[in-house]
Amino acid sequence: MKWLAAILLVLLTALQYRLWLSDDGVSEVSRLSEAVEQQKSDNERLRNRNAQLGAEVVDLKKGMDALEERARSELGMIARRETFYQVVPARPTRYTPTSAPRTHTAAR
Repeated sequence: MKWLAAILLVLLTALQYRLWLSDDGVSEVSRLSEAVEQQKSDNERLRNRNAQLGAEVVDLKKGMDALEERARSELGMIARRETFYQVVPARPTRYTPTSAPRTHTAAR
């Protein structure tokens, strides 16, 4: 009976070693779980992006407003009977202070 207990103890130890320390043990399961979570978050982000792009495609197919907005913003187009005004920011003037203020004296 002692030899049977010894064999079972050796088998249990071998299985525990394989479970905890081998390449396809607990560490591999942990790594794969993290990879699955990362993939789930990537999938959710891409699902949201696809929904956004799908809505944009539908809007471009059905409505002229989105098409007109895209033509204005990306192509710089204007509609008929519109006047285009481009507002350019003013250049900042450089101020160079002098060492002493100038005084004007009148000739007497």
